[in-house]
Amino acid sequence: MADKIHILFAEDEPALGQIVKESLETRDFAVELVFNGEQALNRFEKSTHQLLVLDVMMPKIDGFTVAKKIREVDETIPIIFLTAKVRTKDVVEGFSIGCNDYLKKPFSMEELIVRIHNLIGRKALDQRTNQFCMGGYQFDFPKQTLQYKDEEAMLLTHREAHLLFHLVKNKNKLLDRSLILKKLWGDDDFFSTRSMDVFISKLRKKLAKDDSVYILNVRGFGYKLIC
Repeated sequence: MADKIHILFAEDEPALGQIVKESLETRDFAVELVFNGEQALNRFEKSTHQLLVLDVMMPKIDGFTVAKKIREVDETIPIIFLTAKVRTKDVVEGFSIGCNDYLKKPFSMEELIVRIHNLIGRKALDQRTNQFCMGGYQFDFPKQTLQYKDEEAMLLTHREAHLLFHLVKNKNKLLDRSLILKKLWGDDDFFSTRSMDVFISKLRKKLAKDDSVYILNVRGFGYKLIC
């Protein structure tokens, strides 16, 4: 059986959210439902989803703002907006933020499912160019997995996967600390720097099985993936 597509679904109407979640699960999707933008950002950071479905009008943080923050750290994950807004300028704003599709309420489940499969299919086309060999490791960026030889693949968080992606794309070259902090964290202040150091430590542990692959700290400048 094929792996399920994991979806993060943010919808502030609990009844509608539950109906859509259950309908998608009957089609063999794995769905995590949250009810506001703050929860969506929190779960995005801590989980490994393949696609996001975001309601635009949500409490705490609206869908447009959620998408903007996600696009600061992840340029590839497909995003579908659900909204009752029908003005052209709202649709234009959604696409300018970086969404991949826009579905107006009310919508049919069949249409949502077709659009999900379409976006996942497009992403799969780029998968080969985003798979990397590092010594005994295989890094699959779209799937966010890191596998050592024939062992079971390890799932990476979004932040881990994107940090490793930038390191491996620049392997054996210096990755400037300030540039990567601004790209993935949005700031290069003390707290962001400490957070990045924590993620570097996590990646080092995951790469510890092959002595030929390691992350070098070039003090005061950045990091270098030696491979």
